[in-house]
Parts: sequence; C-alpha cells; structure tokens
Amino acid sequence: MAPDMAPDVDAQRLAAEQRARMLIDRQLTAAGWAVQDKKDLNLFAAQGVAVREIVMKAGHGRVDYLLYVDKRAVGVIEAKPEGTTLSGVEWQSSIYADGLPAAVRLRAVLRDGRLPFVFEASGSETHFTNGFDPDPRARHLFNVPKPATLARILREADADPERPTWRAKVRHLPALDEAPLRPAQIDAISGVERSLAEQRYGRSLIQMATGAGKTYTAVTLSYRLLKWGGFGRILFLVDRNNLADQTLAELQNYRTPGENRRFTELYNVDKVRRAGMADSTKVAVSTIQRVFMALRGQDVADADDQSIDTYIPDKPVDVVYNPDLPPEAFDLIIVDEAHRSIYGVWRRVLEYFDAHIVGLTATPGKQTFGFFQQNLVSEYTYPESVADGVNVDFDLYRIRTQITEQGSTIEAGTIVPKVDRRTRVQRLEALDDDLDYTRTQLDRAVTSTSQIRTVLATFRDKLFTEIFPGRTTVPKTLIFAKDDAHAEEIVTTVREVFGKGNDFAAKITYSAARPKEQLQTFRTSPTLRIAVTVDMIATGTDVRPLECVFFMRDVRSAQYFEQMKGRGARTISPADFQSVTPDAEVKTRFVLVDAIGVTEHPFVQPPLNREKTVPLKKLLDKAANLTLTEDDAATLASRLAKLELELTPAERAELDSVAGTPIKDVVRGLVEAVDPDRQAKAVEGAADPAAAIRSLIENAVEPVAANPELRNRIIELRRTHDRVVDEVSVDTLLDAHGVVDTDRARTIVESWQAYLDEHRDEITAIQLMGEARERSVAYSDLQELANRIARPPYNWTPDLIWNSYVALEVPHHPGAGKQARSRRSLTDLVSLLRYTLGTDDQLVPYAERVRERYAGWLVQQEQAGVRFTDIERWWLDRMVSVIASSAGITPDDLDEAPFTERGGIDGALRDLGDRAADLLDELNKELTA
Repeated sequence: MAPDMAPDVDAQRLAAEQRARMLIDRQLTAAGWAVQDKKDLNLFAAQGVAVREIVMKAGHGRVDYLLYVDKRAVGVIEAKPEGTTLSGVEWQSSIYADGLPAAVRLRAVLRDGRLPFVFEASGSETHFTNGFDPDPRARHLFNVPKPATLARILREADADPERPTWRAKVRHLPALDEAPLRPAQIDAISGVERSLAEQRYGRSLIQMATGAGKTYTAVTLSYRLLKWGGFGRILFLVDRNNLADQTLAELQNYRTPGENRRFTELYNVDKVRRAGMADSTKVAVSTIQRVFMALRGQDVADADDQSIDTYIPDKPVDVVYNPDLPPEAFDLIIVDEAHRSIYGVWRRVLEYFDAHIVGLTATPGKQTFGFFQQNLVSEYTYPESVADGVNVDFDLYRIRTQITEQGSTIEAGTIVPKVDRRTRVQRLEALDDDLDYTRTQLDRAVTSTSQIRTVLATFRDKLFTEIFPGRTTVPKTLIFAKDDAHAEEIVTTVREVFGKGNDFAAKITYSAARPKEQLQTFRTSPTLRIAVTVDMIATGTDVRPLECVFFMRDVRSAQYFEQMKGRGARTISPADFQSVTPDAEVKTRFVLVDAIGVTEHPFVQPPLNREKTVPLKKLLDKAANLTLTEDDAATLASRLAKLELELTPAERAELDSVAGTPIKDVVRGLVEAVDPDRQAKAVEGAADPAAAIRSLIENAVEPVAANPELRNRIIELRRTHDRVVDEVSVDTLLDAHGVVDTDRARTIVESWQAYLDEHRDEITAIQLMGEARERSVAYSDLQELANRIARPPYNWTPDLIWNSYVALEVPHHPGAGKQARSRRSLTDLVSLLRYTLGTDDQLVPYAERVRERYAGWLVQQEQAGVRFTDIERWWLDRMVSVIASSAGITPDDLDEAPFTERGGIDGALRDLGDRAADLLDELNKELTA
C-alpha cells in the first residue's frame, strides 16, 4: 500500500498519467532522490537523480524517468495511471532499459548490455526488477529504494560479478554443519535455504514443536545468510518484549561453526528502538507493535510495557513510508511464534518491507498457512518431539467444582466486598437485587474466593497421592490466571492453602515488581515452587524444571493453548532438575491440570499416554500378537519414550543393540503410525481404510513384535527403574537374629545354574566360557553379564552368588571362605562361571588364580634361562595387578596409572625393549585362561 498523498484541488484536474507522475515524484523525493527535468539536469545535486522525460535512442521512445546514482545512469521508471496492471507494461520498460542514447551510455552501468534497475510505477503501486538477480523477475515494492540502496547493490555486484545479489549467493551456500543440530533443525534450515534458492515463494513457514529449538534454528540460519548468503540485515520479531531479551541471549551465546566465535563478536545485534538504526546493526530484535511505532517515527522504550506488547488494534493497520526505516531496511524477517494476529491486523507492517519472511511456529492456523502461500518447508510435531526425547509427554488431571461449572447466586441484601478495578480500593456494599452470575463471568465480573480455594486445596490434597504419587516436594507449577486481579487472588490463596510464605509462590506478570528477576528465580530456586501469570510466560519462555501447567482460565485459540501447554514440555538434565526439585530423579512427563474445562475444546489433542491403566507388559504382549489398537500404539510410544529418558547411557546402548536400531527410531515409528496426517495419506484411495491404518500400526510395531529378546529386555529395564512406595501396609517384626539361610543359598545357586543354561546362547561371557575351557573373557562381557543379573527379578551380585556357594560349603580356596574379604570383584564372575560350568573343581578368587599362575610362569621363565631385572619386574608386577582386576590388559592401559609414573607406553618400550608387546600377549594368554 502506498503513502496517503491526497492530491490538492489543482492536481485533481490533471490527467491520470500526470497525476501518477506527481505521486511518483513525491515518492522519489521522500526516498532522497533529486527529481529534475532534462533542461535542469545537475548530476551533482544528490547521490540519486531522477530525470523526467528522456528521449532514448531511435525506436525506443521516451522514458518517463531515467535514474542516475553517483552520476551514472543505472535504471528507468515507466509511469502508468493508477489502476494499470503493471506486469502488462514490463515489455515497455524493458525496451527503455535497452535503449540508452550513445552519449548517456558512456556514463552508464550496464548488465548484459542494458540498465540493471527497471521500475514500473503508478503512484499507488511499484514493481522492481533487479537485473543482477539470477532469472530477474519483477517484485512489488512499497516505495522506490533510496539511492544509497542501489549504490550498495552496485558495489556488491562489482565485488562479486558472478553472484552479485543474495538471490544468487543462496544458490551456492556451503554445506550445513549438522553436528550441533537435531534432525528437525537440519530439515528446517535446509528447507528455508532451498526455498530461498528456488525463489518460488517470498515466504517460508517452519512448523516446529515447542521446545524443539526454533530460536537456535533461526540463529544458525541467520549466521549462514549473513556470512555466505549476501544478506545485509535481519529483523527478528518475537511475541513479547521479554522474549526479545531471551533471543538476544541466544544470539550472544551462539558459537559459530569452525571459528567458535560468539555471534555478537561478528555481527552487531540490537533492539529496534526508533526508526533510524546504526548501519552496523546486522540483526534487529523487536515485536511487531514496536516496529509499527518505529515506522510512525515514535521512540521505542526498551522496558517491558504490556500496553504496547499486548496491543491488538480493532482493524488492520496502515503504514506510510519512512525514509529512516525504508522497505529495503531488511533482507530477511524471522517471525518467531508465527501464529497470532501478526498475519491479520498487523499484516501491512510485514508487507511494507522488501524481505523474505520466515515464520516459526508450533501450531499454524489457516490464516498462517494462507499468509505463507502454503509454503511449509519443514514440519516437526509435538508427538514426534516426544518420540525423539526433545520434549516429554503429558498427563491430564481435571478438577471440577460446582461454581466453576454452573456459577452461583448471591442473594439481595448480602453485604459483599467490591473492588475498584483501577485502584484496587475495596469497599463494602449491600446488594439491592439477587446477583446471578454464570461460569463465564467468574473471575471477570465476580470473584469467588471459595471457588479459588476449593480448586487449590484439591490440588494440594491430590498432589502427592494421585498427581505425583510418592513425591514430597511441590513440583514447579505455573498457574494461568484470567487477569492481573485474578492472579493476585490466586497467589494469595496458594500461600494460605499450602501454609507457606512469600518465597513459595509469586505472581509473575508485567505489573509485578521485577518480573524478569522473578522469572529467573522461578527457573533456578528450590524455594519458589509456584508461579502465577497471565500472559508473560505464556509463549516462548523456558522454565525447564516445570512439571505442572495449571489452567484457571479458559483459552479459545488452539495456537495459544499449545504455546501455553508447551511451557511444561521442556526436557532438562537430571542434575539440573534435581538441583531445584530434590526429590525428583528424571523429568519424564508433565501434568496439565485443568480447573476450567480448557482441555474439553475439540482442538485439544490427547497425550500419547492414552491408556494409563494398561501395564507395559500387556502392551508388549499385544504388540507381539499384533492386536494393538491406535490408542495402544500411542501409549506404547509414550511408555518407551519415558523409559528411554530414564536409562543410563550404558543401558540405552544395550537396548539399542538388542533392538538393532536406536529405540528412539522405534518410538518415532509408532508416533508416525498414529499421526492423523500420515493416516490420511495411507487411507487415500484405499479400498479398506481401517485395514490401511492397521497396516501402518503393524509395520511400526514390527521391531518390537518380531524381537522377543527386546520385549524381555524392556521389561527388565522397566523393573530396574521402577520403585513402588507402599504407604498402606503396616509391617510387624517377626524375628531378628543372625543365621545362615542355606535354603535361600541353595535357591540362589540353583537359579544361577538355570540362568546360565537358559542364556548360554545370548550372553557372550557364558558362550566363551562354555565353548572352550581355556578361553579368556573380556571385561566388557563380564560387565554385560553383571548388568543383566543385577536387574529384577534376579537382583544378583557376584557377592551374593559367591557367598551362597560358600554357605553351601562347596570346595573353595582358602581365600574364598567366610573369613576372607566379603566384597567380590567383577572379575570373580570368571571364577563363578568356571566352577559352575565344571571347568574348575573349587572356587578360587580370580585375583588369587592370577597370582598363582604368575608365580608359576616366573618359575618357567627362570628354568628356561630368562631372568628379569628389578626394573622389568616393576612393569610385569603391575601388569599382573591390572589383569587381576580387569581380566586382561591392553597396550592402552600402559598409558594409565600406575604406568604413567615411568613414561607409559614409551617407558615400557624403553625398559622392556622389543619384548614389550610379546610379554603383554603372553601374560594375557597364560594368566587369564
């Protein structure tokens, strides 16, 4: 839309084309061009000079405007009356660009023999074709660019003639460094860069689940486009001013690939404060409201101001040209959380700029898709993020009260407190009439203190029995209130209901004192457990330890609800989690507490964990029998994702090995099988839609259904990480005395023998010991066996099995008896295997056997005429100690203590000479068999 340049009375009498030229003159002048007639030509008048009515060479007519920059002809403008379809006159302006008179041609910049900058304009519309672009194409501009802008384009073309503009450079970007990125981030960046290179759309939309790293994705993209893509300046729009600080921090902390320098060391980053920005600013961060203020020439304060950041006008805004913030000010606009009114009433602000627009959102609506021309370059849903361990799943907990559902009545004559909304001054007043209020009026026209207290007391009473059973510390909880007054009532009642002080619960809203400091405290303090907010923490703000998202207000926007829900979805490392919530171990879920009915809207998607009462084993059995329903498949995905978060790295590697693929991929397959979009594609054209969906689920569950060992291992690991707290049963002492329970010892020994027989073909340590009596067993294989037997239902340790044998008085070495050290090492599993499998006729501690064999080996060496010096014995004795504790020794062990005292591997080669490697091999062979 062009500026409002209503003509005066005289101008109304001009012909339509003359009127268009008058409007174009004004636009050129506003952009800093000196507009002249041919007879008044003065190329020294300004950097940019637009000369009217220039006759071109024969056969090329008369051009309306010939443009000069730095005294050289660079472009033309073809003027047409308002209402003319400008694409229909591109042929005419193209003729002018080709038809410079010979005299002018001497002082012209040419691209392929013609002027590079071609405009068509009507005063209300401007089209621009940049001849330096690959496949030059006209695009709509709000106003003719400033002369300095065209001068910059010319300088860049001189510096890189092969790739003069960003539209050329983005076709030759270097390969993306994928190491620090998640797959979804790689897809998003690659999708935008592909869209930029293809130039089929002027806008790109990224759908990425909350918590999946949208801002980091945008910063990585920005760095690549600034460094290699030829982009001059980027505008980063956020939803709230407090999120601008978070974005600035992300930019400041970003480390560039290769150079490992901070983003802000290379590029100046600032907030939009007013229209004029420093030329050095490469990334400007703002909200759409503040950019609108800057376009209007208003100063923009840095402080949070709810009246600015939450302002939504009643009708779409109009903008006018501002030379301090011209349309060409930005090459790229990134809109974070691109889902709200920004594409409705604020749309003209975005369209003012000549920039490619990238939208980032977790939940795009129809209007968003429409604005972005359906150009969805990547998609990453919330269930997929749960499957990948990026986010956690959630459970629903519903609290209903009579007043919440039905409202209430206050009888006439009742004296009630009335609160002035503006001053919060309270007065007492008797009601003249009965006051009936509905659920929708609750906490807006009427505040029911009983309703607030009942809801919060129920939350308190159910917290440690139903919502987070077994816990004792109130989980980090975020309560959404309807407005600031409602938030005030809630935070006061929370403190009373829980019997806690000010540091337990706080209101974090724009009107609260030091809200940013309070928000940081909520993130990190073990004391502040409950925060009450309205909008300030609703979108984009990370509070990773959050486990409860509590709705005491309704939300009717699917996009806004998903953003609010997403506050609880973030994962967090166990150490960081435990530092603020001491009685927690791993964050594997969050709970959405609904006290208002928000989750009953049709747009609310259920959690993956839909069948909460079905045990994991039953789900795995149904998977094996291929009888999983869609809800079962989603629930199995949720349970496996939760288990994957709880596993140690070693357990995760073990489970991945048994599965033959990362368990995350198995979960991802299940999630994709229940995804509505993928199901819609599967049933498209299918004769039996139900069968097509069943086939999707069967294919997804195949890695589990076809792998009994994987199912068993999942149950083993689940039992390892499960701990049931019995708070109901009352125990009674039966007896207390010292005794050796031979029956229990016999049961353990028999179970151990049966276990070796059952698992002989799948556990490497058992295989090796059984195949050949003189085979040695690697330490990693012993560790695998120890881990397997330590899990339920066995819960065995080498100590337990060893002492059970000793209790049964089996033949054993003196060092293995009851008076010997009771703590057995992992390598003693070798001795247990040898005795149980019949290789040895008595139990001998592994270290004792190694020492005995070493003594025998030294005698053999001496009989063979080999004598070792004291220095050589120092090395050999310590090698034997490592073998005794680790079931073997490798050359790498020589670079660890105690060998590093004498130079590690180099010292061994120095003191043992060429025999070093042979001695290492011989000791391994003779002592470990």
